[in-house]
Amino acid sequence: MTPIPTVLEASKPPRLNAPTVHRLPDGLTIVAEQIPVEAVNLSLWLGVGSAVETDAINGVAHFLEHMVFKGTARLQSGEFERLIEQRGAVTNAATSQDYTHYYITTAPQDFAALAPHQIEVVLNAAIPDEAFERERHVILEEIRRANDNPQRRTFYRAMEMTFGRSPYRRPVLGPASVIEALTAQQMRDFHQTWYQPQSMTAVAVGNLPVEQLVEIVAEGFAQTQAHRAQPAPSTLQEPLHTEPEPPFQSIHRYEQTDPTLQQARLVMTWRVPGMDSLPQTYALDVLASVLSQGRTSRLVRDLREDRRLVSGISASNMTYTHQGVFYISAQLPAENLDDVEAAIAQHIRRLQSEPVTDFEIQRIRTLVANRFIFGNETPGDRAGLYGYYHSVVGDLQPALLYPTHIQSVEAADLMAAAQQYLSADAYSVVILKPEA
Repeated sequence: MTPIPTVLEASKPPRLNAPTVHRLPDGLTIVAEQIPVEAVNLSLWLGVGSAVETDAINGVAHFLEHMVFKGTARLQSGEFERLIEQRGAVTNAATSQDYTHYYITTAPQDFAALAPHQIEVVLNAAIPDEAFERERHVILEEIRRANDNPQRRTFYRAMEMTFGRSPYRRPVLGPASVIEALTAQQMRDFHQTWYQPQSMTAVAVGNLPVEQLVEIVAEGFAQTQAHRAQPAPSTLQEPLHTEPEPPFQSIHRYEQTDPTLQQARLVMTWRVPGMDSLPQTYALDVLASVLSQGRTSRLVRDLREDRRLVSGISASNMTYTHQGVFYISAQLPAENLDDVEAAIAQHIRRLQSEPVTDFEIQRIRTLVANRFIFGNETPGDRAGLYGYYHSVVGDLQPALLYPTHIQSVEAADLMAAAQQYLSADAYSVVILKPEA
């Protein structure tokens, strides 16, 4: 068996969490934690998503997520799923702009048998030509369904309006025209370039001793690496520009008639800091909750409950790695569009000129603290928390201390963030209206 690597760092988290971080000589990071739940989750996180793609291969990261399950030189297509299902385990994956994530959840007694298979399919994906062509049709159908979804269409258009040059403006699925032209060799090049141990965080959480979790994962990677070809020089182009774009200086407006809609859609966005500027994001997280978290939040109470101008409204602070988006979205009768946009702008002005009340701040602090506890209940919850932060930020402390950071946000911090990053006179707005 591969020797257990030396623990190079150990987190000092709140009592609820006690993960340890281990680094292997090949650059792989393993995060492990034992919790008294009769399951074990192995999550493999790569800080690689659609943001590293060029326009010419936009969608390859998500397409590759599908192809990982099509077998390796040692595991035929379908064999991984058969081995997983035989033992009652579950597996899935997801791709975003900034990461790709694969996981299995098993019974503790099955973890040593199944974890190496999960590592094998991710690192040694064969990407055969025939399976690639078959899966291309699946991806194209997924794109078609996404484009048929009014909420997805509105989001895509909003992101295109929010960003001028950033890869965050593009859909993770990619356009159909690119997927139709993509080749299996392009995907193999992408996999060989980016799917390397030094780009990965392996998180193992569940009811096995930490030393055993680490040893199983380290041995699984050692076995997989022994059957892996050495990476060839990259043939990929440099990824697109990811420097933050400046705030809007005026209102950028897009309107379109959509005959499939029953109600209009309104989205207003602002460019804000991302995970690269993490301390600047906490106040914006709180502001989003003040505006729309719960029936007593400002936008929900005013526009939905009291004035009944919208059927639904939400605000979120979406923090991608290199830049974030403060995103307000409403579903409403078309005749209310002007009133609702003006009302949202007025709420922004109020945030800039009047301190948020102590009652509102305390409510958000309680919500965040409770959500953190509820989001720590299962091995998968914790593995997702650790994997996301370590792969995107490179550190677990911000994940573990998130409630502490939120508790420290005061009314003056909220007003300053609203004044610096939000404007009632400069934003992007997307409006989709049903036919009259």
